[in-house]
Amino acid sequence: MLDLRRHRLTRAQKAVHVEPQVFALLELLARHADEIVTRDQIIAHVWQGRIVSEATVSARISAARAAVGDDGRRQAVIRTVNRVGLELAVPVDCVNGDGEEVPGPVSFASGQDIPEIRMATSADGSGIAWQVSGDGPPLLRAGHWLSHLELDWKSPVWRPLIHRLGQGRRLIQYDQRGTGLSERDCGALTLETFVEDMAAVLEAAKVESAVIFAVSQSVPVALAFAARHPERVRALVLVSGFVQGSLLRDEARSESMTDTFLSLIESGWGQPDSAFMTAFSSLFMPEGTPAQTDSFIEMQLQSATPGRAVELRQAIGMFDVSGELDKVRCPVLVGHGHRDAVQPFDQGQKLARGVPSAQFFAFDSPNHIALPQDKGWQDMLSAVDRFLSIHGSA
Repeated sequence: MLDLRRHRLTRAQKAVHVEPQVFALLELLARHADEIVTRDQIIAHVWQGRIVSEATVSARISAARAAVGDDGRRQAVIRTVNRVGLELAVPVDCVNGDGEEVPGPVSFASGQDIPEIRMATSADGSGIAWQVSGDGPPLLRAGHWLSHLELDWKSPVWRPLIHRLGQGRRLIQYDQRGTGLSERDCGALTLETFVEDMAAVLEAAKVESAVIFAVSQSVPVALAFAARHPERVRALVLVSGFVQGSLLRDEARSESMTDTFLSLIESGWGQPDSAFMTAFSSLFMPEGTPAQTDSFIEMQLQSATPGRAVELRQAIGMFDVSGELDKVRCPVLVGHGHRDAVQPFDQGQKLARGVPSAQFFAFDSPNHIALPQDKGWQDMLSAVDRFLSIHGSA
C-alpha cells in the first residue's frame, strides 16, 4: 500500500521505511502503471532534472525493489525493460481515504491521452478553452498566466500539481482569455471579463457550485467571483495571490518591478536561448531545474504573443479586490511562500486578514510558482488536502 497523502509504504500491513527519492520512484511507477517509465522521466521526477550518476539511479531502483519485496533477479514487481526503462509487473488498484475503490491513475504521456478540449463562450463572445478530467467533487483550477491545456499535462512545472489536485476529484481547467488554446482574438482584459470567463466555464461544465483553486493573478479573479456569485462557490484555495496589483501598491517599487517585467518580455519573449527569458523565468522560479525552466519558456511561446503578454501584465497590475474581501462568505484557505519575489508575502497576509472566514498558512519556498522540490511543496499540498477533505466534498 502506497499512501500518497501520508507518504507511507506498508507491506503485509507493516510499515516499510523508504527515503524520499525511493518513495518518489514508487509513486512515479504507480502513476504510470500502464506504461514503461523512461530513465528521463525518472530523472525529471525523482531528481527534478539534476544530473546524477547511473550508480545512483541503480541504487534507488534496487532500494525500491527491496521495499516492495522484490529483487533484480526475480523482477516480480518492478521489471526492467532493457534500453527503455522500468514498468510495474503487477496491477495497481486505487482506493480513497475510506477504503473505497476509485478510478486508477491515468497517464498523460502522449497527446491522445490528454482530456478533450472544449470551447465555452464568455459574456462578451470570447472563446475560452476548457477541459475536465477525473471523477468526484468538482474542483475548478482557475485560469492563470501562463497555462496551456495541452502542454500543462506534460510540463514538469504544472503536471505534478494537476495530478495531485485531480486525485478523487472532477478537475475542471481552462486557459485564460487570449492565451493558451483560448481564442487569441478576445475582448477586453479586465477583472470583470475574467470573472465572466470563470462563470462561462462552470456553465459549460454544467457545474452549479465548485471549490476553486487559484494561484497568483487568478486569486483576485476567484475572490471577485466568490463575492459576486456566492451560491456558486463552496470554498476557495488561494495560493501566492494578492489583493492589489503591482501598479496600485508601493508605487516606486511596483513601477520598477513592472518595468523590469515588460522589458524582459519585449526583449526576449518565447526565445529559448534568450538571456532575457532566462532572467524572467528566474524571477518566477529562482530554484527551478533546467527542465522546468525550459518548459516554462516553451509555455511562453505557445501560450501568448509578446504583445498579449505585455497587455496581460499591465492588466493584472491594475487588479484590485480590496473592496470585495469582506463580501466573501465561503470557507477560504490562503497560502503564501515566505520568499516569493513576485507577489510579496504581506499581500497574502493582507488577503487573509480581509476575508472573514480565511485560514492562513505559510510555506517555505523562494519560487512564486511552487515546485515539487521545494521544502514547502508537501506542506502546502497537505494543507490543501486537509482543507478540501472538510470543505470540498460533494
